[in-house]
Amino acid sequence: MISIRTLAAALALAVPVAAMAANPIVVHRDPGCGCCEKWAAQVRAQFGRQVQIIDDAGRAGLSRRGGVPSDLASCHTATIDGMTFEGHVPISDMKRVLAQHPKGVTGLAVAGMPMGSPGMEMAGMKGQPYDVIAFGPEGRRVFAHHS
Repeated sequence: MISIRTLAAALALAVPVAAMAANPIVVHRDPGCGCCEKWAAQVRAQFGRQVQIIDDAGRAGLSRRGGVPSDLASCHTATIDGMTFEGHVPISDMKRVLAQHPKGVTGLAVAGMPMGSPGMEMAGMKGQPYDVIAFGPEGRRVFAHHS
């Protein structure tokens, strides 16, 4: 049988996790970028959380501080539960990395603005293949490939 003390300790540890999951998602974008709003709408729908969009002319500095390699830059940078997401990263990849927390990975990035990636869908236009790159203190690697 579980003691009340053990149960109380377990609940105390669970509260910060639940509270963290309720935090809003913050997206810094190049001022006025419309595709960022489309991506943020998908994030809002899939995560069921508030998404705050900030027009940020100094976003490149934020990306560098988040550890995003300069060659993986895009038009927006999001912070979700302590991880950095650069560009049009698919929500399924975001959820997977947040659930797994792979050692040495601090974020995911999709370089540029590939056609067909989340927020970059256009009717009648064929999507481009692209890679989602995991990055962090242990370097980088392909996390997912989309075609």
